Amino acid sequence: MSRLFPHLFSPLTLRRKPLGNRLVFGGHTPNMAVQGVAGEDPLAYFPGQRMIAYYAERARGGTAMIVVEPIPAHETSVLTRPSLRPGDGASVPHLRHLVEACRKHGALMIQGVTHVGADGDADNSLTPNWSPSGRHSYLDFHGSHAMTEAEIEEVIEGFVRTAVLAKQAGFDGIEVDAGHNTLIEQFWDPLSNRRDDRWGGSLDDRLRFAVRVLEGIRGTVGGDLIVGLAVTGDNSGPGGLDLAARIDLLAHLDGRRLMDYVAVGSGTFLDTDRATPSFLCDEMPAVPAAAAIKKALGHALVVAASGIGTAANAETILAGGMADMVSLIRPQMADPHLANKAAGDRPQEIRPCIACNQRCVGRRARDYWMSCLVNPAMGREFQWGGEPAEPVAKPRRLLVVGAGPAGLEAARVAAERGHRVVLMERTDAVGGQLRLTAAQPGRRAVGELLRWYREELTRLQVEVRLNHDPEAEGVHDFAPDAVIVATGSRPANDGYQRSMPDIERLPGVDDESVFSVDDVLSGAPVPGPRVLLLDESDDWKGAGTALYMAERDLRVSFLTKGVTVAKGLVPTKAHKALRKRFRELAIEEIVQAALVSWSDGRATIKHLKNGESETVGYDSLVLSTTNVARAGLQAALAKSSIEVHAIGDCVAPRTAAAAIFEGRRLALAL
Repeated sequence: MSRLFPHLFSPLTLRRKPLGNRLVFGGHTPNMAVQGVAGEDPLAYFPGQRMIAYYAERARGGTAMIVVEPIPAHETSVLTRPSLRPGDGASVPHLRHLVEACRKHGALMIQGVTHVGADGDADNSLTPNWSPSGRHSYLDFHGSHAMTEAEIEEVIEGFVRTAVLAKQAGFDGIEVDAGHNTLIEQFWDPLSNRRDDRWGGSLDDRLRFAVRVLEGIRGTVGGDLIVGLAVTGDNSGPGGLDLAARIDLLAHLDGRRLMDYVAVGSGTFLDTDRATPSFLCDEMPAVPAAAAIKKALGHALVVAASGIGTAANAETILAGGMADMVSLIRPQMADPHLANKAAGDRPQEIRPCIACNQRCVGRRARDYWMSCLVNPAMGREFQWGGEPAEPVAKPRRLLVVGAGPAGLEAARVAAERGHRVVLMERTDAVGGQLRLTAAQPGRRAVGELLRWYREELTRLQVEVRLNHDPEAEGVHDFAPDAVIVATGSRPANDGYQRSMPDIERLPGVDDESVFSVDDVLSGAPVPGPRVLLLDESDDWKGAGTALYMAERDLRVSFLTKGVTVAKGLVPTKAHKALRKRFRELAIEEIVQAALVSWSDGRATIKHLKNGESETVGYDSLVLSTTNVARAGLQAALAKSSIEVHAIGDCVAPRTAAAAIFEGRRLALAL
């Protein structure tokens, strides 16, 4: 029994199946399925090596229950390209491999099944989207097809058929998706269900579709299979379902004992930023709804999900009786061994999720398989193995120069493998660009990530030398077996803009009233009150710095060539919350614009949509532009006999995700 997390690691029984703890790796779509190969159904997408290793590592990490990504119940329900699709059943042997790989570590295995209704991706399904009443999609401008009675029966059969395939593959249960405005909820909700037949109108009639699906699954696969229901606790809008109405619906289903558990998340297709809440959103947004639903149910257990973040938060929820189980998805992406570390009362060893959404939902939105900024091994477990990393046969003496994200990860993984590592950093603290990011509003988790790195380096006996900036001769004197150069990048301070590629330096950029983002986040006093921020980054570098200054009572104007601020954050589902913060802090948005010159506090701004220019007075100019590499050390060592490797921004200024990835990849190769 865990001393720190006694409720999280208390046993539980779910439909006569024992669970060793209350932690769930909940349903999501990692986009890792592979398409049918020669000799198999070409319409089938099944688990390949990447997906199997991904789930198996979380099972090995100690989570009690895994909900595998939902399979579409029908060909009209496809949301992403490489999501699981059963075809004619050809995927069953591959699903069985997935179940067996996870079950050997003790995880209870649940298969999700969904139909997204009006909100499918017709470019992937190549069919019209089906819905109860032919209403419009909440995701785009498309309309949908109002299902006939025969088509309703066809989709019900699809749910049941998918449950049968899951049972054949050896799953312990099925989780039926009824959340986030998917088809079952579209039948529930009077906003989307305008039918006047037996499938709409009264509560019983709007529930009929869900009842038929759940009864069909239970009647076909028998009484041993667990049946869960995934729902959202959020209101669907004026005239639609509020929490009281949802509780009424679920109480009716629970009274008939049609499901064994209810997983309660947040967000809808109208409010997708709450479905995977970023660090700008409220913490644990679904927990109040989960607690209210739990009070109303007499049979089904309740799983709290969405933005819970840490094992400590999970323990608080369970100790307060707000849920019976807790789903942590992104935290177990960041650290697949979260459960085992928490069970061993070692929460300080858990790599924290920073809720940035950049490599998980941000990658999936671009139709890639999901990964993780802080854990680039996610999705690469079948190539890189699990954690801890495999030890080396012959340890070496390694010098890592630069303690930004690339150097930190390289030093950590190399030491974990048994190398003797010295990490040198020219400043008085580790972190590099991450240290600056941690100063932005809401980025407490980035500070936690740096705390984790510091403690891991201590645990792994990495020698950290701060305020050291070795020149080439100093490296030779150290006599390492290999040098890893991770010296990062610095602000260019040239004001270069992609909208004016022929102008290499902004006129007036050398004025003392011009600052870089690095200056601002390092605490430099920025003259105000009026500040113009020139953004070329399209991400948190500029946007987070604007929030930082606005919260210090500076009047910030945000200038970008894009049609919206920080457009690179749109796939991360954080853009809506960011724009809300901009409005709350009265940050002016100057879009589709370029800065022509800066002179004596006067900014000449060109509006790209009409070519017109204006001159506006400000007290300071802050540049969020592309950095330049600190490449001096690797250049000085180029002709050396020492083995030299360069990683991260000193090779080419990019992102923290790229830096951490390169640090991990190199350390695994040495």
